[in-house]
Amino acid sequence: MKKNKFSISEIKKYLKKKGFIIRKKKHNEHNENNFGPIARTLLSSLVIISVFSVTPFVINFSKERMSYSKATENDSKNKLETLLENKSQKLDSEVNNKFLFEDILIFDELPIDTVRLSASTIEEIFKSTNYNLEDVRKTKLVKPISLTLLPHEIKKIENSKKRKNLFIQIILPLVIKENNNIKLDRKKLFSILNKSKNTKLEKNWLNSKFKQYGVLNRDLPTLKIRMDEVPTSMAIAQAAKETGWGTSRFAQEGNALFGQWTWSGEGIKPSDADGSSTHKVMKFKVLQASVRAYQRNLNTHSSYKDFRSARAEMRDQGNKLDSMILTTYLDKYAETGKEYVRVLQQIIKQNNLVDFDDAKLLPSSIDLESLI
Repeated sequence: MKKNKFSISEIKKYLKKKGFIIRKKKHNEHNENNFGPIARTLLSSLVIISVFSVTPFVINFSKERMSYSKATENDSKNKLETLLENKSQKLDSEVNNKFLFEDILIFDELPIDTVRLSASTIEEIFKSTNYNLEDVRKTKLVKPISLTLLPHEIKKIENSKKRKNLFIQIILPLVIKENNNIKLDRKKLFSILNKSKNTKLEKNWLNSKFKQYGVLNRDLPTLKIRMDEVPTSMAIAQAAKETGWGTSRFAQEGNALFGQWTWSGEGIKPSDADGSSTHKVMKFKVLQASVRAYQRNLNTHSSYKDFRSARAEMRDQGNKLDSMILTTYLDKYAETGKEYVRVLQQIIKQNNLVDFDDAKLLPSSIDLESLI
């Protein structure tokens, strides 16, 4: 350990602060040669006593210097921690919508092969890869099969259990994949927050996330609240409710799994909408884009601020995200309000969807992708 060196003047100032008076030796005092043996012994004793008396103060002085140095070094980090823990702040209050769906629109520009597979072909792929929901419930492992479109024949499957299982198998990997993306971003965010100084790349990354989550004024606590996962069971339940387990026109024609509305973007006009209504249901090129847009909607829209607050509180308490509790904050998602919440909770219970909340996505492989 490196020892601290202190000047005589520093020690004198410190001793004076603690109440010690250091007197200067005057010229008319007797010098050491005038002392006798007894006087020398007395002087030596006084010196020893003084050393032992002063030592604790010197040690304390050293500790205070080190503490001050450490406090100065971690000052920026402490300020950030105080900011994040300040409950009195007005968090998550405003949204900049300009860049919210910018990364989702990229899906429309990618050269994705959107060949629609039949239900029987999809079932054969699942069978050949040993992907079934009973195994997932036991092992908590999901095959990374990402389908781009729902099969038309899903509405013709008369057996409701078979139809529901096929729908869950298609949606499950897509939801977990998007949650994994958020999980990685969240991990990087906390890594950045734990540093006292960030690199240019880290600052650029933060700026991109502020835009992605519509955060104004580079407000880190708001970004922390918005950048979080949506429970898998809740996402599947909403997709099931909004699409009739994959049979709705919006799901079949526009890959709209969550019935999100738009007033300006490309969409599908509801057949039962009145003449004065101008909204459409958002349509997407692939299913994955719909899942991402849904999560971005819950993570940014003012209607779901209470949902995000409840989720943040669960995180702060070290608890798992509970979909049965969090769904109670989705009464504004549909016009039916509390009835909509009741239906979602019923879907989660009846289909044991919470079994998938801690499921993990297996790494993708070239052999697996070649089957699709």
